Amino acid sequence: MSMEQVPTKMSALRACLLCAHVKTAQQFLSDGCGNALCDRLLGMAGDEERMHECTTPQFDGMIAMTSPSESWVAKWQHLTTFKPGCYAIAVGGGLPDNVEQHLLENNIRARPKKWTG
Repeated sequence: MSMEQVPTKMSALRACLLCAHVKTAQQFLSDGCGNALCDRLLGMAGDEERMHECTTPQFDGMIAMTSPSESWVAKWQHLTTFKPGCYAIAVGGGLPDNVEQHLLENNIRARPKKWTG
């Protein structure tokens, strides 16, 4: 697993609102999400405002995956097609309306891992 996919520190973490990938704000800003779909549709790399719109510090639990295609946890969390890394079990908040519209225009239905609490 490459280091850009793993949080470099355990404070000030954020989760992608589309795939729940967990990284620091600086990692999202410099590298984007890391999952191809998110990088293509959200374009967070180099755009601080977009990074803040499409990530959240509000999430519960975290899992680390090294082999998503072979992991039962990845299957349970619907993450088998994503890159190895750390993922939130549930996230708070939602994508901005303009991003949701962009996803719908591309026939992609966001399936957020929202918490109920």
